[in-house]
Amino acid sequence: MKEQDEPLKTEEDQTRTSVPADRKNPDEASAYVLESGPPPEKKERAPRKKKLLVIGGITVLVIAIVGLAYWLYARQFESTDDAFIDGDIVQIAPKIAAYVTKVDVKGNQFVHKGDLLVELDPQDVKSRLEAAEAQLAAAQSQYSQALANVNLTRRSTGASQQQARSNVQTATSNVEQTRLGADAKKAQVSQAQSAVRTAKANLAQVRAQIGQAESDVRLAQVEYDRRNNLFQRGDISRQALDQALNVLQNAQSRLAAAERTVDAAQSRVDEANANVATAQENYRQALAQVNVTQSQVGESQGRLQEANAAPERVEVSESAIDIAKAAETQAEAAVHQAELELSYTKIYAPEDGYVTRKTVEEGQLVQVGTPMMAISQSDDIWVVANFKETQLQDMKLGQPVDIKVDAYPGKTFRGKVESFQVGTGSRFSLLPAENATGNFVKVVQRIPVKIVFEQQPDTSQQLLAPGMSVEPTVKVR
Repeated sequence: MKEQDEPLKTEEDQTRTSVPADRKNPDEASAYVLESGPPPEKKERAPRKKKLLVIGGITVLVIAIVGLAYWLYARQFESTDDAFIDGDIVQIAPKIAAYVTKVDVKGNQFVHKGDLLVELDPQDVKSRLEAAEAQLAAAQSQYSQALANVNLTRRSTGASQQQARSNVQTATSNVEQTRLGADAKKAQVSQAQSAVRTAKANLAQVRAQIGQAESDVRLAQVEYDRRNNLFQRGDISRQALDQALNVLQNAQSRLAAAERTVDAAQSRVDEANANVATAQENYRQALAQVNVTQSQVGESQGRLQEANAAPERVEVSESAIDIAKAAETQAEAAVHQAELELSYTKIYAPEDGYVTRKTVEEGQLVQVGTPMMAISQSDDIWVVANFKETQLQDMKLGQPVDIKVDAYPGKTFRGKVESFQVGTGSRFSLLPAENATGNFVKVVQRIPVKIVFEQQPDTSQQLLAPGMSVEPTVKVR
């Protein structure tokens, strides 16, 4: 207990107690303390602190050098993760309205330029082509007749007996020309009659569909009545009754459509019959014209005095040539248009690529411009990188780019900067921001930059498709 009650001894006390017993003189004891120096702990603590300060300073210096080196290296590059692959995508749409008879490709299939994609029903277009060719033949006949009339009028100039005899020959030539015209009108009668037969055949064909449609309606009505009775007794659900009603309504709609088709076919038959009557009337008029020209042969000698009006008749005949030529040109254009529409019944691939977004099926009625599929071209892809406007200070055309694709983390593609979009992405959005309306908050904008591959990737080995995410790094210094 006495030892615990004693106060702790300080270093000075310990030093004092460490004086040898034989040195009882205080002066000698103090001299001994001065000669012995500070304690050992203080001697070891000072070099250790100095060593720690040196190590800390070296560490800070190394970190500063590494940070400066990294900053000098990183400032040479600009990168963004707001980037994606882009490419040309061609929409495939028909140029005419028709039913699809065959689809020759499947979704995601690779096709070459010129491969057949879709075939449309050509029957309607062929009919229009035949009608246009008939109109062209008639126009060519009228043009030939107009040329003959001009030549005839020119030969009829003069007031001599020779001119009179020439008029007789001219009248005779007119008879032949009118006969040719009558033959042409007769050919039109035959064409109109052929159109009547075609229309009647179409009418018979669509009428044959009425029976099937009526049978479907009767069958659907019977099924609906049966399910209605079951529904009234509570044996079936309302959904089953609605399904039967839907089938009945669809059958009735098909019957109504078939009846409308019959009415349309009947209208075409009536129209064709009217065309026959018109063509026959024209033919009768042409025959009457032949008789008129024949009577003109005997009157040619009495028209000697009319020779003075020959130049005016030439001008009139020449104007008829222009009219006939215009009609012939118009008929040729109609034939060419019909031929083009016939060629449109087969749709070919415009470029190499993959078939995407295919929506067309066989038997479908497609309208002009209706998208059927798209061709994603695989031989020309690029990267669109949306860099911040603050990253474009040192970016220039032709600078090298390292491209990393998210789908292939271990692969790096090489490219270069090709162009900059003249405008930010927000400026060309559907609803661009209007800063003049107030409440403006400054936001760093992004500029789309087009980056092309130095060598187009082989998509058969690594799929690179439009829309895939990439991370480009541009070396700007």
